[in-house]
Amino acid sequence: MSAVVYEERDVKRSRYAVSAVFAVHGAVAGSFATRVPWIQDHASVSAGQLGLALAFPAIGASVAMPLAGSVSHRFGARTALRGLMALWTLALVLPSLAPNLLTLCLALFVYGATAGMADVAMNALGVEVENRLDKSIMSGLHGMWSAGALIGSAAGTLAAHLGSDARLHHALAAVTLTLVGLAACQGVLDLRATEDEEPPPRFALPPRSALLIGAIGFCAVFAEGASLDWSAVYLRDVLGSSAGLAAASTTGFTLTMALARFAGDAVVDRFGPVRTVRVSGVLATLGGVLVVVADNAAVAMTGFALLGLGIAVVVPLCFAAAGRSGPNPAQAIAGVATITYTSGLIAPSAIGTVADATSLVTSFVLVTVLAFGLAAFAGVLRASGRRTGEAVTPADAKVPGPRT
Repeated sequence: MSAVVYEERDVKRSRYAVSAVFAVHGAVAGSFATRVPWIQDHASVSAGQLGLALAFPAIGASVAMPLAGSVSHRFGARTALRGLMALWTLALVLPSLAPNLLTLCLALFVYGATAGMADVAMNALGVEVENRLDKSIMSGLHGMWSAGALIGSAAGTLAAHLGSDARLHHALAAVTLTLVGLAACQGVLDLRATEDEEPPPRFALPPRSALLIGAIGFCAVFAEGASLDWSAVYLRDVLGSSAGLAAASTTGFTLTMALARFAGDAVVDRFGPVRTVRVSGVLATLGGVLVVVADNAAVAMTGFALLGLGIAVVVPLCFAAAGRSGPNPAQAIAGVATITYTSGLIAPSAIGTVADATSLVTSFVLVTVLAFGLAAFAGVLRASGRRTGEAVTPADAKVPGPRT
């Protein structure tokens, strides 16, 4: 993209605009998640068929993400983000319209594909704003996504409580979020490719640098998916907790993740991404150990809360590192995003498979091992350097701004 010089106030305005875009993206996801039971009934699918259908968003995202770089190159960052976000928000209406399993799978494939491309475009712009501000903002941006998801899920919960038709609910939500998203996109940096800059391939495999960074993200997202989907089951089946207490464990995990993301930028600015991820990995590993050895609900809930705290900032830092790891940030970010989406896709089923073969406790031994991988391999984030070619600063150097 062109190295246009922007005034500081324009960059700051773009930060707020990108934050709003992240919140809109999260609100779509939250709006969808709360109406899945209605969608299941409307499409007349069994629990097993629903599980199959819910794999298609991740499949669609993994297929479409590598296309985001060429879209941004051709149309410019702002126009590309505006179009991709509009496609994503409008795609919210598709699943609720599906009358059977086949159409539901197709709708969720499109839903995931548009989500993934918008995800890559907004993260690439977030990295660009972070570079220009010379301080960490990616953790806070992902915190805004979590906040948007909470708002969307709250509205969806109210709609479900009132017994509203999900087709009407999602149509209204899609129109509202599309308008908000388009308004927010007006404030982002209008980056465009230079005349001598070669366009990226329309469909490219992740660069090698993204594979190493993506491996860190894989560990974090696996632990996140396992904890979100299985924490309540763990407390109920392993520790005999009540349904209310089991649900509270999932809420605690989600809350610690959101709070840690909002606080994460200050921590990264102070200690650097490598040391932050190392300490995060230690906290997540400790949380996993507590879950595995827990003999009561309080210890297990503390463990899940530490897991949420430990993995919260890892994926934002992986996106930031990927965006500085080569000449094409969108392609690198797409590679990392594809790996993390794949992890989120396989984690819940992998935990279930291991639990069936052994026990649910053994499943979380695997989670604990992957959490330790964050601490062990955090140095990968240092190798990316700045995308602009600046020298790599050691993670422990007391210099303002993120250093990878």
